Amino acid sequence: MTFFKNFRLTALVLGLLILVTATTADAARKPKAKFMIKFATLAPEGSTWMKSMHQMDDEVRARTDNRVGFKFYPGGVQGDEKDVLRKIRNGQLHGGGFTGFGLGAIASDVRVLEMPFMFRNLEELDYVRGAIDSQLDQVFDDGGYANLGWVDVGFIYIFSKEPIATPEDLAAARMWVWAGDPLAELFFSAFDISPIPLAAPDVLTALQTGVIDSAYSSTLGCMALQWFTRVSYMTDVPITHGMGAALVSQKALRKISPEDQAIMKEVAGPIMRDLTQKTRVQNLEAIEEMKKEGVQVVQVTEATHKQFFETGRGAWDDGVGKLYSAELLEKVKTLLAEYRAQ
Repeated sequence: MTFFKNFRLTALVLGLLILVTATTADAARKPKAKFMIKFATLAPEGSTWMKSMHQMDDEVRARTDNRVGFKFYPGGVQGDEKDVLRKIRNGQLHGGGFTGFGLGAIASDVRVLEMPFMFRNLEELDYVRGAIDSQLDQVFDDGGYANLGWVDVGFIYIFSKEPIATPEDLAAARMWVWAGDPLAELFFSAFDISPIPLAAPDVLTALQTGVIDSAYSSTLGCMALQWFTRVSYMTDVPITHGMGAALVSQKALRKISPEDQAIMKEVAGPIMRDLTQKTRVQNLEAIEEMKKEGVQVVQVTEATHKQFFETGRGAWDDGVGKLYSAELLEKVKTLLAEYRAQ
């Protein structure tokens, strides 16, 4: 069994290396566009996210006669999301693919969509986000960024070396928290947990060395970032739904004609929506793949599930004034109630 497990992992790594080599070679063959948007992301080359980004680049180049193109920095090579934002402010980069962590650093209101146990399913998320996305896009605009499109990260689960089936198990874990993420801090504070703050690119090494023994992620993210190779369990309680978006600074966009800006946004929209659908499917597939690699899914009792929910939802009011307004939280709660009544 160990041989076959190692064989599958070796095949996976080789496959990723082939994808990286092929994509890098393709990028090298592309002529330099008149204006290159320098775009960074934590997503590794060869991932579904990066395939969609390259598709967007190809279409934008074709539609603008190579006046606009993208230069990608995948896999966290430009640092954590806050590093990327700092480099955008300094003009070293022009945009990036961000999770809620990075998005919240620009416009903290968006984190209302990531509060613990807010959504029961994707239909609820789509309804609420669809109702307020123009409001949130305006907040990004006010912060100096244009949103090319929302993308799901997916429901977030806890992955660990030892099984976590109760809040008490969670409290005993050496849990990672994304350094500087106020929403994650609110969540763990609700459970009276003192997690270990690290940048996201440092999590794999920390799991390998034992600095931490638990982390949270979407299932696809856990696979793509290889964290699944260092954990044994996944707790079957989705603690929140993670979101993402592709942002480009307004300062960079001012160097592009309004016509080409419109083309870029027109191209990005359908690609981002398609990427969201692919991500949703692959998040489900990732669970089965991790099971094949020996990751066990920890089921919790109905009573414990309720305990997780009630404790985690205590963070909603704690976010008022720190992340979002009381009015925005009430609007989301009203929209949820409206959808559920239907």
